[in-house]
Amino acid sequence: MTLVVIFGPPAVGKMTVGQALTRRTGLPLFHNHMTIDAVLPFFPFGSPQFSRLVSEFRRRIFEEVAASDLPGLIFTYVWALDQPSDRAFIDSLSAIFRVRGDEPYFVELTASLDERLRRNETELRLLHKPPKRDVARSRELLLEHDEQYRLNSNGDFFYPDRHVKIDNTHLAPDDVARKIVDAFALGLP
Repeated sequence: MTLVVIFGPPAVGKMTVGQALTRRTGLPLFHNHMTIDAVLPFFPFGSPQFSRLVSEFRRRIFEEVAASDLPGLIFTYVWALDQPSDRAFIDSLSAIFRVRGDEPYFVELTASLDERLRRNETELRLLHKPPKRDVARSRELLLEHDEQYRLNSNGDFFYPDRHVKIDNTHLAPDDVARKIVDAFALGLP
């Protein structure tokens, strides 16, 4: 079973690359807003209830996928690399696959701030991520998170042997997906 974790800062293209990777590999995509958007109507972002529910929903989906006949999963995440709690969370989700003998692959995306600000307003992003439709607030949060957290590695990623970093500022999602498939020898089952 294959687990691919695609991470990087907001609006870097994680979901779009994940969709392209799904087409190339047959792995289902679980993008982070699938749980975020389900909980937001009930509890504000970052509240204890919000955080508990999002984490629990994600964990349960990972557990059910790992116990299923599915070929694996693609998961997207804005990973604050300088926050031990984020690493612990990813490690706990990865452990669900590791106990089966399946090591995760980590895909780090990076793009220029100008490109990310442009992508923050694209039709596809706004279609799949309703909270981002408040474009001014979304832009504000993107810039805040860039200031507050370290969202890309500097050659110091935790699992270097299962990691690829791709600058997708000027790459189409299909080209990035091809690079991922090549880097980890993934493909359709």
